Amino acid sequence: MAYIDYYNILGVDKTATQDDIKKAYRKLARKYHPDLNPNDPGAKEKFQAINEANEVLSDPEKRKKYDAYGENWKHADEFEAQRKAYQGGSGTGGAEYWYSTDGQHFTGGFGGADMHGFGGNASGFSDFFEELFGHRGAAGGRGKGAFRGQDIEAELQLTLQEAAVTHKQTFTVGGETLRITVPAGVANGQVIKLKGHGGKGANGGPDGDLYITFVISDDPVFKRKENDLYTNVTIDLYTAVLGGEVTVNTLDGQVKLKVRPGTQNDAMVRLKGKGFPVYKQEGTFGDLIVTYHITIPTSLTEHQKELFRQLQKEA
Repeated sequence: MAYIDYYNILGVDKTATQDDIKKAYRKLARKYHPDLNPNDPGAKEKFQAINEANEVLSDPEKRKKYDAYGENWKHADEFEAQRKAYQGGSGTGGAEYWYSTDGQHFTGGFGGADMHGFGGNASGFSDFFEELFGHRGAAGGRGKGAFRGQDIEAELQLTLQEAAVTHKQTFTVGGETLRITVPAGVANGQVIKLKGHGGKGANGGPDGDLYITFVISDDPVFKRKENDLYTNVTIDLYTAVLGGEVTVNTLDGQVKLKVRPGTQNDAMVRLKGKGFPVYKQEGTFGDLIVTYHITIPTSLTEHQKELFRQLQKEA
């Protein structure tokens, strides 16, 4: 996998403070947010790259590992464990290795170490060490072991309407353009795995996996709770008292709904099967719950007021 310069993506130096990183991220996230750039097909890719860079650099521990191991920072603990295992071995006076951020070489000093003190290997690296890292470093030849590529995490932004239908979605991660089928009914925060679409493996090792998190934006009309949808409908006082008909929006169009006489404010009506599709259960839907909000007239004539007074007396 090619080296990804997260500092360059955020436009900051390697000496940047956490506050500098936060400011740079917020500025770029606002600039490239897909909702603000609907006509720019490259905005979503840039937004994903910005999020990935911020995820690593905003976390001091992850940033420390990234500075030391580059794109292989997720394997830093493995590298460190093996490096420590090869320090000060059997009367050698100590040896130390570290992994360079180009992802290709081991470098370091031996402090007078016997080059044959690590499993009899002329390169100075044990067979186990080579099996873990997949090569013999700068001094050795071709490695025997395979190294699995790193997993990659990405976000896919969807509207509620997009998440409600099965459709094809194209996006780019790490320079690779993917076209996936998004099943109807996916949930906000749901994660799917695309096997073998992560970082490239080394020395014939398997590629890592790609984990995609769906992020569904808030909708101005509907609120989703699992597979049910909630919406508000405003009716006037006269319709609430006498009954009538009102038009209600659903995900697949508008429907006419009869209002019963004497409907109270905040009364709720359930429309069966007019909610959100159930994930991977074709033809199955949740319900749509409609809440009535009654408006009170504010500019009555004297005659109308008198009619209300008569009703009040008769009540």
